[in-house]
Amino acid sequence: MPNFESVDTGAVPLIELWRGDILESLHRGHAVVMRDTGEIVESWGRPDALIYPRSSCKMVHALPLLESGAGRDLGGEHLALACASHQGAEIHVTRVARWLQDLGLAEADLRCGCQAAEDIPERHRLIRAGENACQLHNNCSGKHAGFLTLNQHMRGDAEYVLPDHPVQLAIRTAFEEVTQMPSPGYGIDGCSAPNFATAVSGLAGAMARFAGASESGDARARGMVALRNAMMQHPELVAGETRACTDLMRALNGRAAVKTGAEAVFVAILPQERLGIALKILDGGVRAAEAAITALLIRYAGLEAAHPVAQRYLGPQLNRRNIVTGAIRTAPGFA
Repeated sequence: MPNFESVDTGAVPLIELWRGDILESLHRGHAVVMRDTGEIVESWGRPDALIYPRSSCKMVHALPLLESGAGRDLGGEHLALACASHQGAEIHVTRVARWLQDLGLAEADLRCGCQAAEDIPERHRLIRAGENACQLHNNCSGKHAGFLTLNQHMRGDAEYVLPDHPVQLAIRTAFEEVTQMPSPGYGIDGCSAPNFATAVSGLAGAMARFAGASESGDARARGMVALRNAMMQHPELVAGETRACTDLMRALNGRAAVKTGAEAVFVAILPQERLGIALKILDGGVRAAEAAITALLIRYAGLEAAHPVAQRYLGPQLNRRNIVTGAIRTAPGFA
């Protein structure tokens, strides 16, 4: 068993928020950049800090779907949704509903729970129509449609989110193999599925293996290629308008697949560089996680620091009158 460190052990300053000439807030955390050979290129904090990846590793959760052959007829939009933490917009809800219909299933077969639509136009549509949000609006409904597709293939029972269900056992096996370390346990995620813990370096290593995978490889490698490509080709399905994952992938234009997770986890897959990135902000601050991944994409993926998207997450801070009030910056020594 690896000697995991607690997440608060050895965390270092990564992101600063300045207002005027005073440091107003400071975000500490851990970050790892790793090659597909397993070599750590650069790290900050403790690479062996134990974290829950949360939704950042949905592409790992989707691997058994492709390795098993259950997803052989799925297109890129399906795969992007399987990796998504979406806004519950019309483009997400209708596609997941159609996917379930093609399986001969319905919204009631999902086990992710109802969630209010985060997409404002869809939220307004529901209000005007006098309708309630449903499980299709859950940000994880695409992941769960993938689970149900695998479950049909495995002929499992309806409760596919239980930790000892064949679907989740297959996911745990894939997760431990691509992180190359046994998971010390799991927590139950917001969508009711188990979320397996690992080290920041394990998560970065998994992303590096996705980056280095080739279509000439085995079923797992081909699945990795298909999933990372689907994310880069359909960034609007992975998150949605105004979201950092979608914005950053659009700005990078096929050079990286990026994915956030709850409590300020962020990962990136860089196929051209054969690099994987994982980071965790200790206080769970999304603002800092978005700034930190932006800094690392500037450093390693060729994102221009002056690009409007990069400036949105890492740069001057404007108030409602477009007056510069301060800046989000990297801490000394980070990126």
